[in-house]
Amino acid sequence: MNKEYIILVIAWIITINLLIRYVPRNRSREAWLVFLFKMFLTWIFGLLVVELDMIEYPVRFFMEASMTSFTFEFFVYPAICVLFNLHYPEKKSSISQWMYYVIYCSVISIIEVILEKYTNLIIYINWEWYWTWITLLLTFYASRKFYLWFFKPYRQTSGS
Repeated sequence: MNKEYIILVIAWIITINLLIRYVPRNRSREAWLVFLFKMFLTWIFGLLVVELDMIEYPVRFFMEASMTSFTFEFFVYPAICVLFNLHYPEKKSSISQWMYYVIYCSVISIIEVILEKYTNLIIYINWEWYWTWITLLLTFYASRKFYLWFFKPYRQTSGS
């Protein structure tokens, strides 16, 4: 097994462990909704950038099924978005909330740049790191707004 597949397996193991550890059982419904919503967004963006020859994923699971990275687009990013939404600092200042977005988007973008530079998991063709950062920001923002909209009636009745 080459280093790329080892990284993919490690990404799955880490992500599963993060979900088990940081998603409370009583919030699993919220987690599933956020996961599926983010997966929908990353599916659209992921396929779009691959089809437009902006990014290539030479090493990936399900090579025949999709040209995009199943691991990152359909599992890791949506799972991270779950953690982002469930632990969002609602009662903090606007600056703290903005920094929350910045930190999540920056850490993911840095990891992606490292993977792009040192592995064959992702190749930027007509893409730059800042496009990743911007699309992450937009999709995290969209998922947050969707989460608030969808659970608004529940949050009002439960006093959250």
